[in-house]
Amino acid sequence: MRGMVRRNFRITVSRDHVQIVEALLLAEGFRFESEPFAWFARVLTQEPKPLGTSAAARLGLIYIQDRSSMLPTLALEPPPGACVLDMCAAPGSKTGLLARMVGSQGTVLACEPSGGRINSLRANLRRAGAVNTASLHISSEKLALAGPGMSHILLDPPCSGWGTEDKNPQARALWSGEKVKPLIRLQRALLERATQLLRPGGRLVYSTCTTNEDENEAQVLFALEHFGLRVSPLAAPAGFVLDAPRLDCPQGVLRVAEDSEGEGFFVAALERPGSDDLDCGTEPAALPDGARRVRVERLHCDAPVAWGQLPCGELVEYAGLLVLLPDPALQRIRSGTRWQGATVGRLKKQVFRPDPFCRLLLPESVADGLHVSDPADILALLSGQSLTVSRGKGPVPLYLNGLGLGWAARKGSRVLWTEL
Repeated sequence: MRGMVRRNFRITVSRDHVQIVEALLLAEGFRFESEPFAWFARVLTQEPKPLGTSAAARLGLIYIQDRSSMLPTLALEPPPGACVLDMCAAPGSKTGLLARMVGSQGTVLACEPSGGRINSLRANLRRAGAVNTASLHISSEKLALAGPGMSHILLDPPCSGWGTEDKNPQARALWSGEKVKPLIRLQRALLERATQLLRPGGRLVYSTCTTNEDENEAQVLFALEHFGLRVSPLAAPAGFVLDAPRLDCPQGVLRVAEDSEGEGFFVAALERPGSDDLDCGTEPAALPDGARRVRVERLHCDAPVAWGQLPCGELVEYAGLLVLLPDPALQRIRSGTRWQGATVGRLKKQVFRPDPFCRLLLPESVADGLHVSDPADILALLSGQSLTVSRGKGPVPLYLNGLGLGWAARKGSRVLWTEL
């Protein structure tokens, strides 16, 4: 039996604003404790209602995620400004954390082959305000990229999920014996493609939510022997009980033990030896089909918009949406790949309306928007009540004690919250 499983989440804002998010949670009766392995990780001790319905979750200020699931991203350690590839991204828990780690001048390329799952990925990234991402509708073993190889790749492939038995009691029965072999073949194909896309000196993190050694240590040993990778030892994260590696796998991989809190997880950091950049090709990238370039100076908005805070890239109009295509995505994604950038708002006849969750476009000065100091007012707003603001036009930048929450709708002298 695993240890007691408690509900975890991570705070998605900067350290400077953590207490504001915590106050919003406390106002709804949630209680929680800090986790020792990451400053943004929390564990619930009291949940008066489903955490996903909380104001903090609805505003994208927290993300519900198992504590073990945070380890692969922490192990990858991408620096600010990096371009990262997330090969199996949906539903977006790790992608969103990667986007936070690389910052607004970094980029995350997130791949997902399933139409339904990529929609969930895009919805979660939108709520997180992760405008520094591009979502690719493709299976990663078929992925081709232009330009130099990737410096950081996260591969969390489909697996048997034995580590999630507390939530999915049938996982081992559904995925055992011969049924696991197709998963093992897919994992190896993805590992091979990841190696091909990884530049010499680059870092690849391979992780699963299973305790099956055939999908964990055996895959690492296969990659060492056949792909020329080497293990980069990981330090034991605080607050976890770890088991020793199996199958004579090198020390430094992480296997979350049965009696540890959190899901059963396996994490290995791998490196490709060498120092010279790998050129994956020079085929020029193209805009997604149907996209039209837009010039900011020709747009009109009845609100102060901080265009200069967006990552470098192209703004395009796509089916009535204004979408940002980050430069690293344009430079690397090849023609013929189905992909999208992040939606920053809606566009109609050159009139722009910011997306409610595009916090990066909020003006730095709270004087330009509605400043709220009491979390109760935000709870009222999200329950359908309105707040009062000076009469005017256009959306209203909304702040709670200096923390930008998003763009609220204005109707005369009333402010309403809408997620559309």
